[in-house]
Amino acid sequence: ARLRSRRELAPGLYEQGVYDASGSYCQRGDVCCRGRDDACTVPYHDTLCYCDLFCNRTVSDCCPDFWEYCLGIPAPFPKASAGAGARGEVFGRSQSPACPSLLGQQPAALPARCLPGWSRRGERTGSRRWRAANYSQFWGMTLEDGIRHRLGTFRPSPTVMNMNELQMNMDSNEVLPRHFDAAAKWPGMIHEPLDQGNCAGSWAFSTAAVASDRISIHSMGHMTPALSPQNLLSCDTRNQQGCSGGRLDGAWWVVTDECYPFTSQERQPPAQPCMMHSRSTGRGKRQATARCPNPQTHANDIYQSTPAYRLSSSEKEIMKELLENGPVQAILEVHEDFFMYKSGVYRHTPVAEGKGPKHQRHGTHSVKITG
Repeated sequence: ARLRSRRELAPGLYEQGVYDASGSYCQRGDVCCRGRDDACTVPYHDTLCYCDLFCNRTVSDCCPDFWEYCLGIPAPFPKASAGAGARGEVFGRSQSPACPSLLGQQPAALPARCLPGWSRRGERTGSRRWRAANYSQFWGMTLEDGIRHRLGTFRPSPTVMNMNELQMNMDSNEVLPRHFDAAAKWPGMIHEPLDQGNCAGSWAFSTAAVASDRISIHSMGHMTPALSPQNLLSCDTRNQQGCSGGRLDGAWWVVTDECYPFTSQERQPPAQPCMMHSRSTGRGKRQATARCPNPQTHANDIYQSTPAYRLSSSEKEIMKELLENGPVQAILEVHEDFFMYKSGVYRHTPVAEGKGPKHQRHGTHSVKITG
C-alpha cells in the first residue's frame, strides 16, 4: 500500500476553527494550480495554505480565498473572526498537533497541558503592568515543557540568601532619572541578548550577558567581548547541570562566544562535552590549553570572574548600581503567565486561578536588567 505523505496525514486547517475572515492569499500571490502541487503554497499565519485542487479534499488545507478566487464558488466553511473576551481582550489564534486552537476562549479555558496561546492588548489595570503576546514557537508545547526547557536557574541556596547585601552610598534626597537605558549611556558596550532556545540554561546566558557588558564598561570599551554561554554550559560542571539548570553563585572562567558558540536550540539538547580546557598559570590566572571549537577564530583568551556580590532588594539601590556600574543580573520566580510576557514590569497575573494545580506552575528564571 502507498504510504501517505505528511501533508495527507496533517489535520485540516479548518478542523479547529482556524479562519481568516478577510484574508487574500491565493489572489495576493496570483496562484491557482491544477491537480496536486505541494509547492503551490502561500504563507498563512505561521504555517502554509495551498492553492492547488488537491487542497479541496476531505481534510482541507486550502487558503481561505481558494474557492472564491480559484474556483469561483463560495467557500464551504463559514468564516469567523477573532473572538473577543471580557473587558475588550482580544485573543490570538494558535494551531498545533498537541495543543488545539484556542480561538476566542477565555484564559481560564486553556487546556492544562498547553502553554497559553492567547494575547492581551492594552490592559493595564490593577497589578497588570505588562503587555502580552502570542509566541508561535510555543505552539504545541505543554506548560511542563515551558517550565522545564525555557527557564533554567536553580533557586538560591540558604547560604546565598544569607549573603550580606552590598549597600550603595545614596543621599536620602538623591533623585534618580525616571528613564534609563544602559545602551544609551554606554554605546557599543551593551550586547544583544542570545536566544537560549529550549536549553534550560538561563543561569549561563544571563551570567555571560552581564559579564560581557561589565567588562566592556569597566575597560572603557577597550575590551568588548561577547562571552560564551556554551563554555559555561559544557565546562562549568561543578554543581551545575548545563541545559537542565544551574546556579548563579561561584567563580568561573570563559572564552568568547565567537570562539565557543552556542550549538543547540533543540528541545532537550544532549549534554555537550567540554571542548575548551585550561590550566592555572598562578596568581589566580588561567591559560587555554586547546584551540577554539570554532576553527574560524584563533583568539582563545580567557576571561575570569570572582563570585558575584548581592545587592540590596531596594529598587533605588538597584537603579543606582545600574546607573554607575552597568547591567545587573536578577533572579525571579515566574508563573504560567510568563510565557506570554512581551514588555513592561512582569508581575504574576492569576489567569489560571481556580482551575486547579495542573494549570498553575512556577519556576525560577534569571535575566539581565539593562534599564
